[in-house]
Amino acid sequence: MTTQSDTSHQGGASPSGAEPSWGPPSSTALQEPVAPPIAAPRSGEPKQPFFHRVWRGRPEDPRWVRPAFLALLVATGLLYLYNLSASGYANSFYSAAVQAGSQSWKALFFGSLDSANAITVDKPPASLWPMALSVRIFGLNSWAILVPEVLMGVATVGVLYGALRRRFSPAAGLIAGAVLALTPVAALMFRFNNPDAMLALLMTVTIYCVVRALEDGRTKWLVWAGVAVGFAFLAKTLQAFLILPPLAVVYAVCAPVQLRKRFAQLGLSAVAMVVAGGWWVAIVELWPASSRPYIGGSQNNSFLELTFGYNGLGRINGDETGSVGGGGGGGTGQWGETGWNRMFNSEIGSQIAWLLPAALILFVAGIVLTRKARRTDLTRSSFLAWGGALLMTAIIFSYMAGIFHQYYTVALAPYIAAVVGMGATVLWEERSKVWASLTLAGAVTATAAWGYVLLNRTPTYLPWLKWLVLIGGLVGALGLIFAARLGRQLALAAVGLSFVASVAGPTAYTLSTVNTGHTGSIVTAGPAGASMMGGRGGPGGGMRGGFPGGGNTRGQNQQGGNGTTQQGGGMGRPPNGGTGGFPGQNQQGNGNTQGQNQQGGMPGGGAMGEGGMGGGGVGGLLNGATVSSAAKKLLETNAGDYTWAAAAVGSQNSASYQLATGKPVMAIGGFNGTDPSPTLAQFKKYVTDGKIHYFISGGGMGGGMGGGNSSSTTSTSSQISSWVTANFKKVTVGSATFYDLTQPTK
Repeated sequence: MTTQSDTSHQGGASPSGAEPSWGPPSSTALQEPVAPPIAAPRSGEPKQPFFHRVWRGRPEDPRWVRPAFLALLVATGLLYLYNLSASGYANSFYSAAVQAGSQSWKALFFGSLDSANAITVDKPPASLWPMALSVRIFGLNSWAILVPEVLMGVATVGVLYGALRRRFSPAAGLIAGAVLALTPVAALMFRFNNPDAMLALLMTVTIYCVVRALEDGRTKWLVWAGVAVGFAFLAKTLQAFLILPPLAVVYAVCAPVQLRKRFAQLGLSAVAMVVAGGWWVAIVELWPASSRPYIGGSQNNSFLELTFGYNGLGRINGDETGSVGGGGGGGTGQWGETGWNRMFNSEIGSQIAWLLPAALILFVAGIVLTRKARRTDLTRSSFLAWGGALLMTAIIFSYMAGIFHQYYTVALAPYIAAVVGMGATVLWEERSKVWASLTLAGAVTATAAWGYVLLNRTPTYLPWLKWLVLIGGLVGALGLIFAARLGRQLALAAVGLSFVASVAGPTAYTLSTVNTGHTGSIVTAGPAGASMMGGRGGPGGGMRGGFPGGGNTRGQNQQGGNGTTQQGGGMGRPPNGGTGGFPGQNQQGNGNTQGQNQQGGMPGGGAMGEGGMGGGGVGGLLNGATVSSAAKKLLETNAGDYTWAAAAVGSQNSASYQLATGKPVMAIGGFNGTDPSPTLAQFKKYVTDGKIHYFISGGGMGGGMGGGNSSSTTSTSSQISSWVTANFKKVTVGSATFYDLTQPTK
C-alpha cells in the first residue's frame, strides 16, 4: 500500500489522472498511483453506446484526449499506407516465402521459400505468417503483403501511447507516438516485409507488460512479457533477447513485492518465454530432416546452429559461416564502421538518430529527478526500463562486427520515442526549477543542432530546412528557459515551436521515404544520399574493404508504367572488396518483378555461370532478376508436371521467377547461394526423377564469389552449375539463360 509519505514524482500524471497542466506548474507533489480506470456507470445511469465510449475515452480525461489519440492512429495509418504499392513485392526473398506459405500449410509452418519445401528462409517464420494469411485471403499483391506491416506500425504507436499514458500522461503518450511514427526508419520498415516490423511491435509490448508488472507486482503481466519475447524470438531469433538484461534487473530491483517472489516471477516469465518460442524450435528439431525443408542459413540443417551461429554470436563477432562478408572488428567491419558513434555516423544517423541526443539527455534528467525516490518508484522504473532497452540495444548495434544493416535500427525507435515523451513531460512539470527548464531547453537545442548536421549531409535536399530547424529550435529553447514566467499562450507557443523544430527533419525524411518505393534486401530511409556506406571516408570518401568512390550506391529505379521514383536495393559497402562501383540507374520490370535492378558487371569479379550477374546487385544477392514475359511463359509451360518449375542459385534470383510465375522455384544454396543444399548428388537425383524442369543461370554468391567462411560450401552450388552447363541443353530467352534439365546433351 502506498502511503502519503511514500509519494514521489510520477512524471506528468497528476493525482487525479488528468494530463499535465500547461499553465504555471503546481507545487503539489505528483502521486505514484496510475490513472484510475474508466468509471463504471452509476446505478440507474444509462450505459453509453460503444462508439461514444471509444470516442470519449476516460470520463476524467479532457475531451480532447481520446480524439487526439485516435487521430494519431489514423494519421499514422494513412501516412504508412500512402503510395504503398510503389514497393511492389518489396524484399522478394520474403515475398516468395509468403507466396509459398499461401499455397502450402507446410511451407507456412516452416517458412519455406517455395511451396515444394526445398529450403527455408534464414529466419524463423513468425513474421511471415500474417502476410501469408493475408495473401491466402486477398491474393498475391503488394497490398496484401505490406498492409499487415502497416497495421503493426499503427499497433506499435498505440501500445507506446498506452504505456506512457498509464505511467505519465496523455501528452507523454501523444509525443512519443508522434515521434515514433515520424522516425524515418520506422516509416521504412512498417511499410516493408522484413521481420523487423513484428520485432519492434513485440519489443514494445514486452516493455509495456514489464511496466504493468512493476505497478503492483502482478505475475500475469511478467508472464505476458515472457510470451511476447518468446514470440519475438520466432520473428528474428536472438535480437529479441537484447533487452532482457536491463528489464530483468529493473524488475528484480524495483518491483513492489518481496525479493523471493520477484525471482520466482522472473523464473515463470522465463518459462513462458521458452514455451512461447521453443515449441516451434522443438518441432523443427525433432521433425525428420528428410521430410522437412532444409534450414536456410545453416551449414548443418539445424535451426539451433542457425540461431547461435549465423544469426547469433556470428552477428556479434563477425564469424558468420555462410555469410557474404563478415566484420573485422576494431572499427573495420565490412558492414560499416563500428564504435561508440556508429548510430550517429553517415551510414546510420539519418535513419534513427534525429532525437537520440535528446533522448540521452532526458534519460539522465529522469534518473536525476528521481534519484531520491524510494526503490519502487514507478517513474524511475519506467525510465530505467525504456532507457535501459535503448542503451543496451544501441551499444550492441554500435559494436557488432557481423552483418549489420541500417534498417536494424528500427528496434531503437520505440525506446527513443518513449524516453523523449517521458522526459519532456517530466521536465515540463518541473519547469519552475532552473535546472529542469535549462535541461529541457538543452535537449531542444541539441536536437536542433544535430538536425542541422544531419540535414547538411544532404545539402541539395530542401537546403532551407536546416536553417529553419536550427533557428526555430534555438528560439523555442529560449522560450522554454523562461516558460515558467511566461503567460500560458507564450509558453504553449514555445512548446509548439520546439516540438516542430525537433521533428521537422525526420518528418521531411519520412515523407521522402513514403513517397518512394523500396525493393531489395538492403533498403534505407530518406532521400537519395541520406545514408552513405562510406566508413571513415564519409560521404564521397573511399570505402575500406569495399568499392572506391564511396557515396550512396543504392541507385534509383523508375517504376514501369507510372514513373514513380523507386530506391533500389544496391549495397553501398559490398562484401569482400571489389575494384569498381555499381551503376546507379536501374529500371524496374513488369508488375511481377517490381523493383528489380539491372546492374552492370562486376569489374574484376568474373561471371556467374553463363548468365553473368543475373541482375540485382552482387549476383542477384541484393535483389532479384528481371523476368521477361518470354521467360515467364517458358517456365509456365508444363510446369504442373514438375515439382519445381526451375532451380536457381540464390534465393533472390529464384524468388523473382517464382513470384512472376506463381510456380515453385528451388533456391540452390539459400539466400547467399552458400548453403550446402541440395548437394550435387541430391540435385542429380531430382533431375533423374524428373522433378526440376529448368536451371536458371547466374545469381547468388555461389558461382565463384564466396564470402565469409563459406569456401567449403560455395563449391556445392558451383558444382551444380558446372554439372548442368556441361550436360544439358542451353536455352536463351532474351538476356536470360536457362538449361532444360529434360534434354541432356550427352
